Amino acid sequence: MEPLIVVIFAGFVAGAMNALAGGGSFVSLPALIAAGVPPVQANASSTVALFPGGAVSAWAYRDGLGPVGSVSMRKLLVATLFGGLAGAVLLLSTSSSTFSFVLPWLLLCASLTLAFGRRLGEALRRRWRIGAPAVLAIQFALGVYGGYFGGAVGIMMMAVWGLLDTRDLKSLNAPRTLLVSAANSVAVITFAVAHAVRWPETIAMLVAAIAGGYSGAQVGRRASPALIRTGTLLVSAGITVAFFVKTYGPMLSHR
Repeated sequence: MEPLIVVIFAGFVAGAMNALAGGGSFVSLPALIAAGVPPVQANASSTVALFPGGAVSAWAYRDGLGPVGSVSMRKLLVATLFGGLAGAVLLLSTSSSTFSFVLPWLLLCASLTLAFGRRLGEALRRRWRIGAPAVLAIQFALGVYGGYFGGAVGIMMMAVWGLLDTRDLKSLNAPRTLLVSAANSVAVITFAVAHAVRWPETIAMLVAAIAGGYSGAQVGRRASPALIRTGTLLVSAGITVAFFVKTYGPMLSHR
């Protein structure tokens, strides 16, 4: 199959996954690497390609924005923007070989968050409460992660906020979408200025992701949430295992 066709197909699937349950980068990033884009550029290009869908979601949720506990949205936004910038700069300073080495672990972290993040957040919420300064420090760190890689960062944010705010988690969807988009927006600008984006593949994937996002939203209205979640977890787990085998398999075989 032609590399560009793979990229377009992956963009459509990634857009649909993000509309349904998240985890689109599990498909978009490996597809770009398979199409011959170096790993660091592939991660930057994947972020740019999937950004419009997240930005549209943030706009759709704008009426639900407000403080998280005692922390104002402005403070959370500033912490996230500075963290996203730091993460993007960190990615650009990472060699492709180093990023390839740590990528399986990033995927594993995102997979575990997709699988257990909400339940872990609820369990922690029943036992602990943390103050506003700690939330802002963690929010900055999550911004760094979002700008660097970002897989499942929205779920991580909600797990942390649950230790501060007793609101229903669904009511945190608005700040989650805005702040994930904020981290991605500053990363997108940084990657573009640094010429770290492979534009032909990125534009093709971006258009396909928009179409996939629309299609995924239509499917999501009819499909079982349990089925969607199971499918997302299977895809994320399978790709994570594949990257561990690809990265560390040769090392183990030469021992």
